Amino acid sequence: MPHIWGVRTTWRTVGDGEFFCPGCGGDRSYLRRIGRHRFALLGIPLLPRGTAGTVVECAACRTCFRTDVLGHPTTTHFSAMLRDAVHTVALAVLAAGKEGIDGSGTALTIELHEVLDPLAPHLAPAGSEDILLQGARIALADGPYTPSEHQTLAAVGRALLLSHEDTERLLAIAARTPS
Repeated sequence: MPHIWGVRTTWRTVGDGEFFCPGCGGDRSYLRRIGRHRFALLGIPLLPRGTAGTVVECAACRTCFRTDVLGHPTTTHFSAMLRDAVHTVALAVLAAGKEGIDGSGTALTIELHEVLDPLAPHLAPAGSEDILLQGARIALADGPYTPSEHQTLAAVGRALLLSHEDTERLLAIAARTPS
């Protein structure tokens, strides 16, 4: 027997876009939806009874998520962030290897943070370590670390949220590894 009265939630779409869906594990389209609870009579929503909040609904799997899911980059965006990070670290280490670049140290640190800060929270520890080790291998290509190269790699470690101890351990490992 159908319910004569009750509370139903009605949804209204207020936006859309692309996100990484944790439900189906890929870049998907989404609908941003706002829900309202309504008193229903004979299945027809009539009187407002408050809000149900805002959700993000995956267009593929139809799973609903809290809106903070939009803070995670799509795989396409993550790939671009990763490419930019590796490129910036390589350029910073190469620039640090040149003698007489005293005035550009602060600019390099700022650029490293601009590129690495948005990426670091989304990297697994092994990913952060790999970016640092790639920079270390570049610095070691022409001999031991110069003080400027070491300082730049320490800044890379900080921007990647690695502890000072982990950064120094990784730099020592790279220095001991034959090329």
